[in-house]
Amino acid sequence: MSQKAANEGIKDRSNYLRGTIVEGLKDPITGALPEDDTQLTKFHGFYQQDDRDLRKERKDQKLEPLYSFMLRARVPGGVATPKQWLAIDKIADEHTVYGSLRLTTRQTFQYHGILKSDVKPLIQGINAVMLDSLAACGDVNRNVLCNTNPVESELHADAYDWAVKISEHLLPQTKAYYEIWLDGEVVAGNQDEQEPVYGKHYLPRKFKTAVAIPPHNDVDVFANDLGFIAIAENGKLIGFNVTVGGGMGMTHGDVTTYPQLAKTLGFISPEETLKVAEAVVTTQRDWGNRESRKHARLKYTVDRVGLDALKQEVEKRSGVIFGKERDYTFTQNSDRYGWVKGIDSRWHLTLYIENGRLVDTPKRQLKTGLREIAKVHQGDFRMTATQNIIIANVPESEKDKIAAMAREYGLWREDLTPIRQNAMACVAFPTCALAMAESERYLPSLIDKIESIFAANGLAQQPVVTRMTGCPNGCARPYLAEIGFVGKGPGKYNFYLGGSHLGSRLNQLYRENIGEQEILAALEPLVADFAKQKQRDEAFGDFLVRTGVVKAVIDGREFHG
Repeated sequence: MSQKAANEGIKDRSNYLRGTIVEGLKDPITGALPEDDTQLTKFHGFYQQDDRDLRKERKDQKLEPLYSFMLRARVPGGVATPKQWLAIDKIADEHTVYGSLRLTTRQTFQYHGILKSDVKPLIQGINAVMLDSLAACGDVNRNVLCNTNPVESELHADAYDWAVKISEHLLPQTKAYYEIWLDGEVVAGNQDEQEPVYGKHYLPRKFKTAVAIPPHNDVDVFANDLGFIAIAENGKLIGFNVTVGGGMGMTHGDVTTYPQLAKTLGFISPEETLKVAEAVVTTQRDWGNRESRKHARLKYTVDRVGLDALKQEVEKRSGVIFGKERDYTFTQNSDRYGWVKGIDSRWHLTLYIENGRLVDTPKRQLKTGLREIAKVHQGDFRMTATQNIIIANVPESEKDKIAAMAREYGLWREDLTPIRQNAMACVAFPTCALAMAESERYLPSLIDKIESIFAANGLAQQPVVTRMTGCPNGCARPYLAEIGFVGKGPGKYNFYLGGSHLGSRLNQLYRENIGEQEILAALEPLVADFAKQKQRDEAFGDFLVRTGVVKAVIDGREFHG
C-alpha cells in the first residue's frame, strides 16, 4: 500500500485546518508554533520563518532562532482601494518588525517579520477593511491573478469580475479562519462541517489560477495550474480559452521534477467558467499524487494521465463540452510603465518597484509616497504580477498632482532601462527557509553589470526578461525568463537562457553552479553576437534559440535543469 505524504496526515488530523493553532498562539515560551501547525497556517495565509542572518549568532548565545511570520493577503486581481491601502500601510508599521511591504508575483502584498503575538491583530486589521489571507497559501487555490492592462478598461472590468468570482467560488468553506482570527462562533464538534470543493484533505499541493487578457500576458498564464485567456469580439468578452497544467517548481538534481507550460483544453463561454474551474480543481483533488509532494502539482497529473483523459473528466464533471480554441495573440508579458489612458478619460500610472519591496530609504521614500498618494487618490491601486503597482483610474484633473507626488518620493523614475524594468527576484535571504542563495538583495547589483554589458554593445534600451530565485521552487518564474538565475548555494547559481519574451517558452540550463564572474564572462560574448546578428525586433531569448545557443523548450519533460 502506498505511503501518503506527511502533510496528508496533518490535514486529516486538523479538524478542517484548526489543529492546535489556538493553543500554540498562547504559548509564551517560544516564538514558534508546533511543527504540524506550521503546515496548517499556510492555509490561513502565513508561513513561519526565522531571520537566517541571525541564526548562528542566536545559536551561539543558546537562544532559539528569531522566529517570525510572513503573511500574504488574498486580493483577487490585485485591486485595492485607497482606504485599504492606508490600512495596509499602517499595519506594516504597527505589527511587523521591518515596517515594510512587499508586492508579490501573485499580484498581492505580503508582510515579513510578524511576531507571534502580532499575527491575530494583523489579520483583524486587514479584515477591518474587507481583506483577508484565507487561502493565500496552502494546498488550495491561491490568489487569482488578472491582467492589469488598463487600455481595454471595459474588457478588464469583465475579466476582473470573473477573477473575483473564481476566487470566491474556490475558497475553503471551513470556519476555522473566522474562529481563530476573527473570534467567530466555535461550532461544537464541527460534525456537520464540509468542504464541498476540497473535501477533508484539500488538494495534494498548491494550485494557482490566472486570467489573462491578450495581447498582454503579464500574469504569465502558462505558468499556472489553471488559466483563462479572455477572448473578445468588438471589445466585449465572449469567453475564455482554458489552459491547465502549468507550474514552475522543480528540485535540483531530480530529473523527475521540472517546470511546465500549461496546455489548452479549449474554449468556453463566460457562464461556464465556474463549473469548469471547480471541475478542474476536483479532478486534481481526486487524481493528484498524494504520495510525493514533489510530484503533486496538476502539471504532473496532466503529464501522467494525458491531456485528453483530463479533458474528458473535466467535461464529465462540469457538464461543459469544450469548443475549439479561439485565436489570440500575446505581444508582451511585462508591465507598461508611465501613463496610459483608459475609458472615461481616466488615466493609469504604472510604477516600477524594484523586486516589489516598498520601504523608505534616504534616496526614495516608496512606502511614504504611496501612503501620501492614497490620501488624495480618487481611483484605486492595482498590484501587478511582476511586483509593480498602478495608480489607476486617475481623473484628468488629478493627473499632474499624482505625477508630481510620484516623482517627489522617487516612485516614478524615468532613468530606468528596459533591462531593469523587466527584472524580478524572489525574497530569499534572510527570511525564506528554502533559500540556497541570495536573490532580492543581490539581483539589483547584478543587473547593474548586465546593463553595462548590453550598453557596451549598443543595446542599452533592449528589453530583456531577467529573473532570479534563491531556490528552485520558482516563485519569480525564472524558467520563463530570457535570462534566468536559480540559487544552488551561497553565491552560486544555475544559469538559464532562451525563454520567450512572451512567457510562452521555457528556457534551458546553460551553465551550472557558477558565480558572478563566470556568469558575466558567459553572457558577454552572447550579447556581442546578439548585437551583430539580431534580426529586426528580435528578442534576446528568440535569438539564442534561433542561433542554436540553447534549444527551444515547450514541454517541461525536455527541460534539463
